[in-house]
Amino acid sequence: MRKLVLFVLLAFQLPAVTTVAQTKPTPATDSLKIYNRMLQPREMQADLKLFRDIREKANSGLYRYHSKKEIDSIYKWAYSAIKQPLPVTGFFKIILQLTDFEGSCHNYTEVGTDLFRYLNQSQGFFPYDLKYLEGKIIFNQQLPEIPAGSRILSINGVADTALMKSFYKYLTGDGYTITQKLSGSVSRAYGVRYLLEYGVQDHFALTFTPPYSNEVKTATLPAVTLEKRKQNLVGRFSARVDSITDYNVQPKYSFRMLDDKTGLLNFRIFSMAYGSDDPVFPVYAKWVDSIFQQLDKQAVPNLVIDIRSNPGGSDPTFEQPMMYLTDHDFKENAAAYISFNRDEIPYQQYFWGVSTSHKYTADEIKAGLAYLKETYLPYKDGKSMQNPNINPVYHPKQPAYKGQLYLLIDENTASAASHLASLVRAYARNVTIVGVETVGGYYYHNGHAPLVYELPNSKIKTQFSIVAVTQDAPVKPNQPEGRGTMPDHEVWPAYSDFMAGKDTQMEYVLKLIREKK
Repeated sequence: MRKLVLFVLLAFQLPAVTTVAQTKPTPATDSLKIYNRMLQPREMQADLKLFRDIREKANSGLYRYHSKKEIDSIYKWAYSAIKQPLPVTGFFKIILQLTDFEGSCHNYTEVGTDLFRYLNQSQGFFPYDLKYLEGKIIFNQQLPEIPAGSRILSINGVADTALMKSFYKYLTGDGYTITQKLSGSVSRAYGVRYLLEYGVQDHFALTFTPPYSNEVKTATLPAVTLEKRKQNLVGRFSARVDSITDYNVQPKYSFRMLDDKTGLLNFRIFSMAYGSDDPVFPVYAKWVDSIFQQLDKQAVPNLVIDIRSNPGGSDPTFEQPMMYLTDHDFKENAAAYISFNRDEIPYQQYFWGVSTSHKYTADEIKAGLAYLKETYLPYKDGKSMQNPNINPVYHPKQPAYKGQLYLLIDENTASAASHLASLVRAYARNVTIVGVETVGGYYYHNGHAPLVYELPNSKIKTQFSIVAVTQDAPVKPNQPEGRGTMPDHEVWPAYSDFMAGKDTQMEYVLKLIREKK
């Protein structure tokens, strides 16, 4: 049985934080020049050619959202940008823009191991958490000199809008989605990404306006270590509300009655089982069934399913609740394929593994090839199609839930979780979707199986998922091509609720339920 890894857990996913450092931070030294060495044009040209060759051969999603002419154009720009020597981080930013342009939330790029380790061990981190609210950068810690809720106008002389835009390229999304770029350009930017983008700093000069004030003030914060930043993150102003959707804090799945008329079913991450042959999978499936038995027995008229910030997981976990929500048969996908021969790994001499943290051994490569052979049919007409035997039809289950369903989604709903959102939009009965467009696509995604390659000169690692998946998602008038699952009610977290410690999106759903006729 297949074990599909459908979720993205970004190495820089969460900012990590601490209190103002009491000791003088160590400035960046010449050792950074060793790890972030200057690359010559010929080295970058060789890496760039290999980068594209690998993607042409192995990345089935390369031309999903862009024509060959458009892809050629951005590579022409990339070649023009490497005519002079650049540090590794300079070339890295070019590769980031190429991977982002492709349009897959499973794309990921990382600098070489030595540079990555050096940056993470440096004392150059922004000390506190920042939050994206209503298009602004909001300070998310209560300090005497900077109150929580202050709007950050600039950091080290760079304006807030320029800061946010500079991090868009780090945040990949399916198709043309930008929702995660918007919030992630703040909430996911001030860990190691800031160091990659702006270098190692020993302090951060801020201009800001306090809450409900137009008075511009200044403050300077010393840089801290990553460990100290993590400590500060625990005490951030919004920690209680943030924890509601944090899979690191909450159970992977849970249920409770909000009142006698409304149930809340939470799925924080779909990693409760790696597949149907996992011994814990029947336990999970039985639990899901027990919840719908309870809903039916008590005739609960309202059900809220919350998959906000769920990064995904493994098939067939996310299909289990769907079977109680629909009158339709459905499948995990309508079609899926890889663009290379299943019997070999393209450019194997540069192949690293399936994650950036571990280089595959010869035995692991052999096992990976066996998986491809089991999962895909022989290569024909430029494709190895998925074996239909591992794409079963799911049928509606009883007791069917026929009350009013509310699905909560956000810009961090990805991969398997966004796949569930797609199925709910496509086939669920009596559903209202609330929140923000998912980062994972409604019609398509590249997923299932990642490959990582290391470029030989720069040591940059590039990761992408090789399977082009056409989801079982009928055309809907409110679902544009190349976008995530769209909410019926677009609701972003509100500044006033942030200050009051409220969950804007859940409050909105509860208001809909109260006002329901």
